[in-house]
Amino acid sequence: MHELVLHRFLKDSRLEPADVDGLLVCPAGMATGTGADIFVHERLTDALGIHPRFSETVNVGGATYTIMLTRAALAIGAGLADAVLCVGAGKFPKVGKGGADAMARMISHPDFEYPYGSFIPALYALAATRHIEERGTPRDGLAGVAVSSREWALRHPDALMRGAGPLTIDEVLNSRPIAWPFNLLDCSIPCEGGAAFLVARGERAREITDQPAYLLGFGEYHDHGNISHASDFATMGAGVSARAAFDMAGMSPRDVKLAELYDAFTINPILLLEETGLVPPGKGGHFFLDGRGTPDGDLPVNTYGGLLSFGHTGDASGMSMLIEGARQVMGQAENRQREADVVLVHTYGGMMADHSTILLGRTP
Repeated sequence: MHELVLHRFLKDSRLEPADVDGLLVCPAGMATGTGADIFVHERLTDALGIHPRFSETVNVGGATYTIMLTRAALAIGAGLADAVLCVGAGKFPKVGKGGADAMARMISHPDFEYPYGSFIPALYALAATRHIEERGTPRDGLAGVAVSSREWALRHPDALMRGAGPLTIDEVLNSRPIAWPFNLLDCSIPCEGGAAFLVARGERAREITDQPAYLLGFGEYHDHGNISHASDFATMGAGVSARAAFDMAGMSPRDVKLAELYDAFTINPILLLEETGLVPPGKGGHFFLDGRGTPDGDLPVNTYGGLLSFGHTGDASGMSMLIEGARQVMGQAENRQREADVVLVHTYGGMMADHSTILLGRTP
C-alpha cells in the first residue's frame, strides 16, 4: 500500500524521485500489534530509486504524522535534508473479539487494566464520564460531534460514510450501546488507507505548488504510558502542546479559522476544543449542539468527516486530518473549502497520551 500511495503522490505532484533526499515512513501494523515491517523505509528507498540523506521509521500512534512533519522541518532546519517525503498507510484489524483483544492487550497495562476488561471503548469512556461529571458536558453534545462529522463527510468523495446520508442526534443516541456513554455511532469506523506529503523549505515549496501550506508553529507533550497513569482524565495534556504551538507562532486561539481534531470517539473533539483554547472549559459539547463546527458554523471542525465518518485507518489515522488541514490552507478542499488563513491540527497517540499540535497558514 505504501508504494501505491507514493506512485499516486508523485503522479499528482511536480516531483521526480530524485528531488527527494529525506524519507519518513510509518509502517502498517504498528498501531494494531500485527507485526509491522520496521524496515519499510529501506524498501521504499529501493522502490523509489533514491538515496536519502535522512531516513527512518516513525511511529507515535495517531500522532505520528504531525510529529513526522515537525521532525522533517527540524531536519531541514539542521541541514540534514532539503525535501523530506512523509508516507504512511494502515489497516485496522478485522472487527471481532480477536482483533479487539489484540488491541486491548497492546494498549492496556497488563496488570492493572487489561484483566479488568479494558477494551479500547471502555478506556475512552473513562475520559468521557469524567468530562461529563467535571465539565457538565451533555450526553447529546457527544452525539452532536457525530452529526457534525457526518455533514462534512457527505461533501468528501473518499469518505466511507458519504453515501450513508445525514445523521440526527436521536439516531446517535438510539444506536447500539458500546460502553457508556458511547453508542455505536459515537465510535470511529475502521478501514484501510494511506497518504503522503512533502516537507521542504519555503522557496522550494513555491516551485512545487502555487500555494504551499506553511508550518507556523508546533508543540508536543507526552503525558502517560497507560491511561491509569494519566495526570488528569479530563485534560490529558493537549493544552501543553497547544500552548507551545501558539507561542512558537506568536498567535492565540483567536487566530484559528478552522480545526482538524483527532476523533477516535465523540468525546475527543470536545475535549480537544477546550484544551487547545478554542472554546472555554465545559463548552465543547454545547459548541457541537449549536452547530458551530458544521459547514454552516463559525469554526468548522473536521471538514473531511473525521475518523467518525471519513474512516479510521489505524496506523495512518492521523494522516487524514493533517492532509485535510493542508488542503484547506492550500485552497484545494473543493466543496468543503472554508476561510483557512490559519488551521489548527491536533493529533494524539496511544490512549490520549502523546499530544501534537501544529498550526498551518497560507503565509509564512
